[in-house]
Amino acid sequence: MYRFLFQEHVEMNPLNSILLEGNVVKTPELRETSKGTSVCNFTIASNRSYRSESGAFDKEVSFFEVETWGQMAILSSQQCLKGRGIRVVGRLKQGRWTDTSGKNHSKIAIIAEHLEFKPVFQKEEKLETNDETDDRLDNSSMFAEPQETEVESAAVKEAAVVF
Repeated sequence: MYRFLFQEHVEMNPLNSILLEGNVVKTPELRETSKGTSVCNFTIASNRSYRSESGAFDKEVSFFEVETWGQMAILSSQQCLKGRGIRVVGRLKQGRWTDTSGKNHSKIAIIAEHLEFKPVFQKEEKLETNDETDDRLDNSSMFAEPQETEVESAAVKEAAVVF
């Protein structure tokens, strides 16, 4: 076990992997490359709660740029609604460029390899009744199973097959 610490030519396998959960911040942008490959860019916000030095709970929000390619780009442009929860598994990619004034810039983005969309909950319309009961005490809808739309269900099944 200790002999690995002293060997001179030990190579580590490169690992570039990220798992991130958050909510879509704005409508995704779908475009095509000059060769016709679909590319979709969107931003997600990920919240983190922590206890500050004073003992109170604080929140921190981080924003991440996500990029999808091919069929995943088309699906994400359709399914990434603003505010929708999403889980992204992918890798980090650093883009570097020099602007017209000669200043160097860099930007890190997440290249998605797998996406999971959280279900979209539909609000049930309240039926009007002539009962004199107090609706505030009726919690039966609180424990109802979430309903997926047929379009979303088909798209998620298609995504599971494609990816």
